[in-house]
Amino acid sequence: MESVAAVEAACAAAESDESTTMLPVQVTGTPGKDWTHGLDVSLVSKWERSLRRLERLNVTTVAVASGDCGGLALDVLLATDYRIATPDVRLSLLVDREATWPGMAVFRLAQQSGGSRLRRAILFGAHLDAQESVDLGLVDELTDDPATALTATAEMVAGLSGREMAIRRQLMFDATTTSFEDALGRHLAACDRALRRSADAATP
Repeated sequence: MESVAAVEAACAAAESDESTTMLPVQVTGTPGKDWTHGLDVSLVSKWERSLRRLERLNVTTVAVASGDCGGLALDVLLATDYRIATPDVRLSLLVDREATWPGMAVFRLAQQSGGSRLRRAILFGAHLDAQESVDLGLVDELTDDPATALTATAEMVAGLSGREMAIRRQLMFDATTTSFEDALGRHLAACDRALRRSADAATP
């Protein structure tokens, strides 16, 4: 699948260049009517693993979305850290004859905005327009000038550590499924790392 190869290549490039602090990705479009033709679970699994790799990169991932975004475009959008969109953006799960596609976009939608708020989208494939997407926290910024917004985002993350960003991201992911007692140790370890880095930086 070309899309798997494209995501894997982008991830490999970001991982190999330690100076990279941000990975921008353009997302738009929805698959055609017969999009499941030739698709099997093995290929779906490879796609989901490539998205997970994207989701765990030691850089800030930024999606720039426009127009209708469904299928692969929606999958990539939901796996990024920061989402910029044009006012014409419209998010939706694909419907495959009998129901919406049960891929991990369902999981990410429910995890990121709560299943009850997205019931119509998850169960019936209802579209989410630009403002709804912002209100639900699925899109961070609407703009008619994505290039300028992307430049501003690059400036915002320029001084952040990719490795530390990845740790904070994982702590955020774990927060919805981990008890306070289990989470405490991980957060204390992260705090200890931060304090050690600060001390090292302050040492002449």
